[in-house]
Amino acid sequence: MIDYKLIFAGIALLVTIIQYGTYIIDIFHGKTRPHAFSWFVWGLPCGIVFAAQFLDGGGAGTWTTAMTAVLCTVIFVLSLFYGEKKITKLDWASLFVALFSIILWVLVKDPLGSVILITIIDVLGFAPTVRKSIQKPYEETLNTYVTGGLKWMLALFALSNFSLTVWIYPVAMLIANWGFAGMLLVRRISLAKFVPNR
Repeated sequence: MIDYKLIFAGIALLVTIIQYGTYIIDIFHGKTRPHAFSWFVWGLPCGIVFAAQFLDGGGAGTWTTAMTAVLCTVIFVLSLFYGEKKITKLDWASLFVALFSIILWVLVKDPLGSVILITIIDVLGFAPTVRKSIQKPYEETLNTYVTGGLKWMLALFALSNFSLTVWIYPVAMLIANWGFAGMLLVRRISLAKFVPNR
């Protein structure tokens, strides 16, 4: 009998590699300028969520979380060299709130409470990139966030355990990725009205 969860997990992993692979290629081609603060905040908590999902029996559905943690960390390192150089007070505030939340996570012993905190931290990680992208919507790779939502949806189908601890993070990331992609589209359409040859 075919284990459909393994199939969904495999497809989600492939989508993850395509998602970040195209983003990394765009970094080297100068099309994308990642914000280091966002990628740092996305990488570290994602690794923590993977550990919580794995320990709670998430099964193959956790593979996507693990791969995402690794590739977000790679992009964080690249962003130090090729990323956005303009850092605002809002960016610093977002980083400090995220770091403070990580301290709270260490103090919280409940796995569900920990995952909820980490999910909030990860969503807060979008703030510097949203701020930058409102002004420069072409400096982000749109399909990274479209495929990002898709991979989290596939990962949900691959989960072995559907406890709140296991599924809350993928659902939040699906919504955050597609919400951000929608914002990028709206900003690009808005700018295209003023700069027709973009």
